[in-house]
Amino acid sequence: FYQSMSDALAPGGVVCTQGECQWLHVDFIKEVMERAREIFPTVQYAYSTVPSYPSGQLGFIVAAKEAGVDLSVPRRVVPADMSLRYYSSAMHSAAFVLPAFAARKLLARS
Repeated sequence: FYQSMSDALAPGGVVCTQGECQWLHVDFIKEVMERAREIFPTVQYAYSTVPSYPSGQLGFIVAAKEAGVDLSVPRRVVPADMSLRYYSSAMHSAAFVLPAFAARKLLARS
């Protein structure tokens, strides 16, 4: 799965997949991130509130082929004439700030 995404990804591109909920599946998320790191040098976890999802949060595994990319920094600017109800550059960056328990688990390399 991750190899297919890497093969299809354009230079400078980013992939994002469902990453489960940190409150329910932090050990599984760690395993998935480790597998993704076998293909992608840059892998990060982010999350957003989704009231209809178990525990009210949905996580994302975000990856890039380039090493050292900070995926918490938006790649594009939202046009000024586009009025969005939820997304903003600040919300994008905040999605990568993890609670302490998740950061300890997911940011530590095995």
